[in-house]
Order: sequence, then structure tokens, then C-alpha cells
Amino acid sequence: MNIRSAWLLNSTDADGGQTRVDTRLAPLGTMTPNGVLTSRDGVIPGSAGGTETISGLRVFGDTAGMSAKVAPGRAIVQSTEVAGAYPVVSAEHTSVTFGDGDPGYPRVDLVVLRVYDAQQDSSNQTAAVVEVVQGVPAANPVAPKTPLGSLALAEVTVPKGASSGTGGINWATAVKDRRRATVAVGGIIPLGWGLGFDGAYPGQYRDTGAGLERWDGQKWMPYPQRPSWQDYTPTWRATQGPPVNLGNGTVEGRYIQDGPLVHFRALLTIGSTTTWGGSGSNGNWYLSLPVRPVSKPAHTVNFRARIGGESNGYFHGGAEISASYEERGVARSWSAVQASGKPTGFWVDGDDPMPPVAKNWYEVYGTYEAAV
Repeated sequence: MNIRSAWLLNSTDADGGQTRVDTRLAPLGTMTPNGVLTSRDGVIPGSAGGTETISGLRVFGDTAGMSAKVAPGRAIVQSTEVAGAYPVVSAEHTSVTFGDGDPGYPRVDLVVLRVYDAQQDSSNQTAAVVEVVQGVPAANPVAPKTPLGSLALAEVTVPKGASSGTGGINWATAVKDRRRATVAVGGIIPLGWGLGFDGAYPGQYRDTGAGLERWDGQKWMPYPQRPSWQDYTPTWRATQGPPVNLGNGTVEGRYIQDGPLVHFRALLTIGSTTTWGGSGSNGNWYLSLPVRPVSKPAHTVNFRARIGGESNGYFHGGAEISASYEERGVARSWSAVQASGKPTGFWVDGDDPMPPVAKNWYEVYGTYEAAV
């Protein structure tokens, strides 16, 4: 028999039972579950040389006409929960023939790998076969539903009026692959037909073709988890001199950590009741970081500010990343440059020659290496 299923016939049946070859070829073992007693049906992935995800049970037409071939391959076909999952192997190419096209409309037929089991269904036969489920002709035809105990392999569009005498089916464009992969429990499910299925258990993985996803119990999530921007509230203080008081000013921050790298932005906006130490205090302000930096090597980041009467522009400069203040470290020693790019020669803080006024802002931003 060309197509065989393990555990389908008893050794005492007239047609003969499972042979040792059937047992060796059929995909036995615990496959990917999708229920307590059911398995994810699909084709066992793999190809000679590893060039294709799924080479088994491919439907193709190699000559003009109304017949196609199905490549050898192995699969799991899930029937009802009580009937179980059938391991199936097709050891050689199988031919299938399509009925002539409807005179007025095209149709879409479905090629399936199907298991008939007289002990579990009303088919009165016991066999594993590849067959064509004929669709309904229509102006916009759709494929028929996959019968119980079957695994969809391909959709084939049969043009109106198609027959062997009229050239048959255009095999270059007619076949839509419906195969999907299944693997042993714990294995990563390769990309196949469709991604619109739920996982079976938290911690299951699948390949999307662009990366991995992990089922978290409710939805598929990218793996490894992609970092996202988060809010944080920086601390604003002075290393020396009178303490600063935010009053009705604001301080805000955003950051994203990607492994050891931290990208951040911290913004201080002066309010009408904000106090900043005052001129002559040598305040040397800082804004705390979201994640503690390494102590060495030293990092510098960017600084930008709108100060004093400069309402139509802002200063650019730099700042220093330091692990010496606050639990998570700080960005301090803010300095600015002139419009020409030449350093101004002073720190931008409460001792600045142009003291801050309400709505002035100070921003530090950049990238540094995290300590953890």
C-alpha cells in the first residue's frame, strides 16, 4: 500500500496489520498537543539538505492536464478526541486527478490527506488516502472545509471549462499551499500555512519566518521580548550649595534598555515657584538616571537647554555620566557651547550668568552602558 498509517489496522485483520516498516516510518511519539488528548495535526518538517522548511506532501503538477502529484512525506492526522491522532507516511509520489471544470464558473478544490477508520466513523472502510474534495463553482469560489480526520495539503483552482482537452489546469499558478508543520512536544513549530492559531501551553514557541514567538497563555509574544520605552521620574538635585526645590516645575524622563545599553532622556522645566540655589552657590545640578551605569569607562551624553532671555533658541553642550551620586547614578556637569561651537567655560546650573526663569528647560539625553 502506497500510503500507510500506524495503529490503524490490527495484525489479525484480513488486510494485514501494521508492519515493522510502518512502525519505523510513521511519526510516532508525543507530538505538539492542542488539547488534553489531541495533537496538532500537520506535516513533519524537513528536507534533503535542509533547504526547505517542509518538503513532504507537496502538491504540484509536472505535466499539463487535470492530474497532480503529491510528494512523499510524513504527517499527523487528528480525528476526534476519542479516535486520536493517526501517524501517516506516504513513501512514494501519489497521483490525484481533478474533475473537469464547470462550464460557467471556476471552483477551488481541496487536496487532503485523509484517514478512514471504520471503527471510529461511518465510512465502512479502513485506509489512509490522498484525495480531492471538490469545491462549489462560483464567481468568487472558496475552498471547501477540511473533512474530519483529514489534513489539508493544498487548494487548487480549477478554471471554468477546464479539461484535458482544453489544456487542463495552469499548475504554475493554480496551487495554494495549505500545509502546516507539526513537531514533537517542546519543539519549535516551523512556519507553515497560517499564523492564526493559539498556543497549546505557556512556554510554547513558533517560528514566524522573521523571528520567534512565545505563547504566554493568552497570546503570542515576540521572543526574546523586545524592549520598549518606559517612563521614569528623575531626581533633580545639586551636588553643593543650597538645596533646590522643584515647586511647580516639572521633571520627567523616558528610557529603553536593550541588554547592556540604556538610551534615555531626562527633562527639567523651571516653574514660577522653583528655587535653584541662586547665583554664587556653585550648585552643579544633576538629573538621576533610570538604570545604574558602569563606573568605568566614563561616558558623556548630550545636553540641551533654553536659558534666561534666550527665548528664540537653545544651548547645546554635553554632560557627564556618573555613578557617584544617587542609587542609579546621574547625569551632571552640564556645559554648553556658544553659537560658534566654542565652549562657554561655565557649568549650566544655578550659578549660570543667565539665571533660569519660569518655563526655561534643561535636557540631558544619550546612551550609556548599564552596570547590570
